[in-house]
Amino acid sequence: MHNFKNTNQSHVARAVAFGIVGILLASAHQKVAYAQAAPPSGNNQQNPAPQGEARPMPGAANQGSLISVPEDFATLKLAPGFLLTVLVYDEPDFSGPARIDNEGNINIAFLKPIHVAGDSVAQAKQQIQAAFRDQGILKNPQISIDVQQFATTSATVIGEVQNPGKVELLAPHSLLEVIGMTGGETQVAGNEVELKRADPANGDASSTYHYSRGGSTASIRDAMVHPGDTVIVKRAGIVYVLGAVNRPGGYAMQEQGELNVAQAISLAQGLALQAKVGALRVVQHRTDGQLVEIPISYKRIMDGKEAPMNLAAGDIVYVPISRMKTVLSSTTGLIGQTSAAAIYITK
Repeated sequence: MHNFKNTNQSHVARAVAFGIVGILLASAHQKVAYAQAAPPSGNNQQNPAPQGEARPMPGAANQGSLISVPEDFATLKLAPGFLLTVLVYDEPDFSGPARIDNEGNINIAFLKPIHVAGDSVAQAKQQIQAAFRDQGILKNPQISIDVQQFATTSATVIGEVQNPGKVELLAPHSLLEVIGMTGGETQVAGNEVELKRADPANGDASSTYHYSRGGSTASIRDAMVHPGDTVIVKRAGIVYVLGAVNRPGGYAMQEQGELNVAQAISLAQGLALQAKVGALRVVQHRTDGQLVEIPISYKRIMDGKEAPMNLAAGDIVYVPISRMKTVLSSTTGLIGQTSAAAIYITK
């Protein structure tokens, strides 16, 4: 009885041992299979990018490197200074780099110069294929073109914009889009935008467009900004309201760029109690540098009997205090107040 019990225990122990060994072998086999199926790790791993978001860089040493395709690449126009790689399939003698010269031409072996400046990549490709056929060199050429280097790819935006500086452009964009790329205008931006274009052949050209956030954009909608252009968003003019008003200071001529006497006094939160309404004046700078005082009948304006005078940038609306007998005891002193005046903008 004792021997039978020991024998039975021995068989159980052996079964347990063999079971553990089997589990370990199965686990090891599974790990080996997983390691063989797993993709390689590190820099050699290549994950396909979603279509339309990135593409391999042409001619790159590391074929797995990706670059983003700018959204304006499809409308890119070739220009002098661009470096192209022209590949002619099965014809290595005709393939290679080609830079667009100052006249807008590229030179390819055995072909006459081909003018491609102003063309898209697709149009340039068609021109080269046609040149091979028309000059009797290749019967059915298959061409591909890659842009390796760009010429000027930015426009400069300065003045009253949120983020002045360089804006990257591969192709022309509308003036409104370019202003939007900088974060839009500041609150003290005026209603004029100047667009300067450098043209070595014909001289620099400059155009001015009327623009206001609250008005029509018809005059600026079709204006296009090209790489190399400069956009200047001008500051709004300032009108000063001084004297017996509730909030004296300078006020920006925003939006439409227009402001009259009644509007300026309203922005200054109205006349103070001690204001001498009958002596209200507008002080203007003449073109010869002299100052001129223009009396304003504020009462007739408020009664609707007289249209309020339109103001120009730099004008001063002065409301004297009733105890004063003259409007300007010292014109120089009044002008000096403008330098220390707070500037207000509408929101």
